[in-house]
Amino acid sequence: MTAPSIAVLLPCYNEEAAIAQTVAGFRAALPDATIYVYDNNSKDRTVEVARAAGAIVRRERIQGKGAVVRRMFADIDADIYIMADGDATYDAASAPALIARLVEEQLDMIVGSRISEVQESYRRGHRFGNALLTGMLAKLFGRSFTDILSGYRVFSRRFTKSFPSLSAGFEIETEISVHALELKMPVAEIETPYYARPEGSTSKLSTYRDGWRILRTILALYRIERPVLFFGAIGAVFLLLAAILSVPLAITYANTGLVPRFPTFIMITGLVTLAALNVFTGLILDTVVRGRLEVRRLAYLSYPAPGNRR
Repeated sequence: MTAPSIAVLLPCYNEEAAIAQTVAGFRAALPDATIYVYDNNSKDRTVEVARAAGAIVRRERIQGKGAVVRRMFADIDADIYIMADGDATYDAASAPALIARLVEEQLDMIVGSRISEVQESYRRGHRFGNALLTGMLAKLFGRSFTDILSGYRVFSRRFTKSFPSLSAGFEIETEISVHALELKMPVAEIETPYYARPEGSTSKLSTYRDGWRILRTILALYRIERPVLFFGAIGAVFLLLAAILSVPLAITYANTGLVPRFPTFIMITGLVTLAALNVFTGLILDTVVRGRLEVRRLAYLSYPAPGNRR
């Protein structure tokens, strides 16, 4: 059996100070891999530096990491994909171990969960935000990873080619995690070192703006993937409000046989109607989601597992 083809995917935006070091690290760790740098409208010399370092450079004009990942997964054909940031914060030397486990256990994704080597690796608030979002994902979807925001991941071909990427920005890692959880793919995590950025390299992540976008993505994916629970919860709230408002009306009617607060009665009727509409909406959408899930599963199964090439 021939060795699997490996593609290293590095999305970049203004990483002139770090991209050469990143490319060199993966070239040393994986000498037979093809290294791609996808530039996302950089205004510095990222393209020139990456090309001089020996990477294949391509461009994605639509701004945002999600757009770059969507383009990379669509364009590149390989057996194994390694995705990392171009800022030299992820440990390229860990890549062979990640690939070996993916192939040996026939997994579809391995997340390189970050173990920071220095305090400066994480910006203020990022540890707490990551833990909060990771915990929320676990609560909503039943299981999760310990580091859902890690950009260091190894994928099988059948993962990348069945992944319907819709995200625009840094919420792409959350969408990737949910895709793996929903299709119940065999996945794993391996702790990898996480380093501070080289001097001259700055983070493009906005703590509050991107944190809000990630939170919004989690809730949106929960609405899409769990419509019965999502709309059922809304229906339950309406039904509870109707029940609370109906208590004094029921007492008055029992004592007098009259309904003196007719507007309240109309409101209760409307709340019960809204509750029923939400429940039925959830049930209808659940059928649609099941059909979508079956299509994604069939697309996923159309490719062989890693280490089991046809």
